[in-house]
Amino acid sequence: MEPIVLAGAERPGTGKKVCVVGASGKLGRYLVRHALDRGYEVVGVCRERSVGKLAEFEGRITVIPGATNDSAVIARAVRGCDAVLTVLVPWGVNNYASGTAQAVLDHARPGARLVFSCGWHITRDGKDVYSRKFKLYAAVFGRLAKLARVVDVDDQVEACRRVFASDTSWTVVRGSDLEEGDSQGLPVWSRHVGDPVLASNLTRRVDYARFMVEAVENDALIHEAPAIVGRLTPSALAHAGDPA
Repeated sequence: MEPIVLAGAERPGTGKKVCVVGASGKLGRYLVRHALDRGYEVVGVCRERSVGKLAEFEGRITVIPGATNDSAVIARAVRGCDAVLTVLVPWGVNNYASGTAQAVLDHARPGARLVFSCGWHITRDGKDVYSRKFKLYAAVFGRLAKLARVVDVDDQVEACRRVFASDTSWTVVRGSDLEEGDSQGLPVWSRHVGDPVLASNLTRRVDYARFMVEAVENDALIHEAPAIVGRLTPSALAHAGDPA
């Protein structure tokens, strides 16, 4: 399948080139908007049937249609990119998330900034502290979703394990529960779930995407797995100024 160049207005072209893997989803479209706002040239990857969801970016991005866990598709999409923003969605039971992560790790150019999305359930060092309610929900939801062959949470865990083990310039942004709404500003973050600053467990989806795009230029986040929460949530406001 050849790339589809959406015709129309000229591309910004003055900044870096970034690839958004999973561009047609809710989070992916926010990633595209933030990247364009920052002057990046954007390449988006999404399934062929979802290309129409990117119509609002006509003339401003290049779309590579295909499955995000298709190594050949990712190789074409990330060629020449300075950064890759990847939505790690654990759809189905065919290693979709781990296949997507591996394709990005294999084909992104050396030195490219790789920023991945996942949930709080991912732990890098085992030091995260989860409430009993959170652990029960994650266990029950994960088991039922896998039995229904809809979502495989374990595959997202495996995807992140591969990222953590790589020597690339990665950041894994761990999102709380998400909601729609106007931006509240850049989310606050902590290295570990269980930090009181994260207790509200809620972030605007537009701000989650903003944090991921901001991470491209923030070298302090290389080899970090920040767990984020909305800047104006009660827990964030209560602990404003505390070290993250």
